[in-house]
Amino acid sequence: MRALYATDASEYQELPLAVALPRTEADVRELVRFAARHKVGLIPRTAGTSLAGQVVGSGIVVDLGRHLNQVIAFDRTARRVRVQPGVVRNELNLFLQPHGLFFTPETSTANRAMIGGMVGNNSCGANSIVHGTTREHLVSARGFLSDGSEATFGPLTPAEFTAKCAGPDSLETRIYNPHPTQPQQNPVSFQSPR
Repeated sequence: MRALYATDASEYQELPLAVALPRTEADVRELVRFAARHKVGLIPRTAGTSLAGQVVGSGIVVDLGRHLNQVIAFDRTARRVRVQPGVVRNELNLFLQPHGLFFTPETSTANRAMIGGMVGNNSCGANSIVHGTTREHLVSARGFLSDGSEATFGPLTPAEFTAKCAGPDSLETRIYNPHPTQPQQNPVSFQSPR
C-alpha cells in the first residue's frame, strides 16, 4: 500500500510513513491531531494526478478520495454545490448537467482529477482564460487546522474580518490576527465575489 502511494503523476517518488483512508470527517480530525502530537507531516491526496510531486512525501498520506467522495448539497437557485474532496470533476459535471450548469476548470485529467486536489492546486486547464481557475469558482472551504479545530475560509466583510481578529484565543484567531497586541492600523481591502 505504501509503495502505491509513493508516486503521483509526476516523476517523483518517496515512500510514505503510512497511508490513511479516512471514512468520515471525524477520522480526518483525529489524523490531524495524531500528526500534531507526533510531529508527523500529513499529505492530503485525492487522485494523485498532480505533476509536481505535491502528494508524495515521507509523512502520512491521507487519501481523501476513497470514501469522502459525495455531493453533499446543491442549490440550483444560488448555482452552488457543496462537495467532499474526493468528488471527480467529470462526475460533478454529470450531476450538474441536467440543471444546465458545469464546473468549468477543465484539466486534461478531468475524468479522474478530484475537487479537493483541484482546490489545493488551483487547477486551470486550457480554457481558463475564458472560464477561470478553480479558486475563481470556490465560494468557501472548510477543514481542520493543525490543532484539530474546524475552520471555514471564504469571503468576509470588513466587520466579519474584524470580529475574526478579535475572537477568543484560538488557532483560527491567530491566523487572522498573528499580532493581537498590535491594533489593526490598515484593514485589508475586500473585493466582492463575482
